Formats: sequence, C-alpha cells, structure tokens
Amino acid sequence: MAALDLLGRRWALRVLWELSLDPAGFRELQRRCEGMSSSVLSTRLSELADAGLVESGDDSYRLTALGRELVDALGPLTAWSDKWARQMGAAEADGAGTSADTGTGTGTEAGRPRR
Repeated sequence: MAALDLLGRRWALRVLWELSLDPAGFRELQRRCEGMSSSVLSTRLSELADAGLVESGDDSYRLTALGRELVDALGPLTAWSDKWARQMGAAEADGAGTSADTGTGTGTEAGRPRR
C-alpha cells in the first residue's frame, strides 16, 4: 500500500504522466504542471526518485524502467477513466444517472494518457 500512498500525493501522477511523454528539466516540468509550486515539484521528484521511478541526469528528469512499467500498468485505469468520463458526460447531457456507452475506444495511445 506504500505505492498507493506515494501515487496519491498531490501532483505525483501528473509528474509521472509528463515524464512519460518526454524527459524534462525542472523548469520545463514545472511549466507543464501549471500551478505547481517549485517546492512541491522538488519534493515530488525527490520522493519519486527515492521510490526508483524517476532519475535525473544531463539536466533533465526521466522515468526509470520501473517508472515506465508503472505508467504502462496504469493504462487500463486510464481506459476505464476515459469510459467513465464519457458515461458521466452522457448522463449529464441526458439528465439521467447512467449511459449505455459500450465503446471500446480508450482515448489513449500506447497506454498513455492523452494530453
């Protein structure tokens, strides 16, 4: 359950998501995560590095092999989330509680969240 504690911290998943798209330096990563303070970003990067999910080098941060595995493992959750969001949007539009959406599209490419 320590993994869920780490991933449940504010901005942790966003940092992983951004680094899954492209490695980035600190300032670039902060720009991508609009609204995140530099102190929170520094803390999250440190925690994710201590957990073996992120590494730094050449003035940039990137996912480790373990971090990439985690992002891949989150792919099914992303697909479920996309479907849920579509159903909730249809329910709001219909004024009903549920939707009969059975689409198979995930809104992701290679298991990665869309930007």
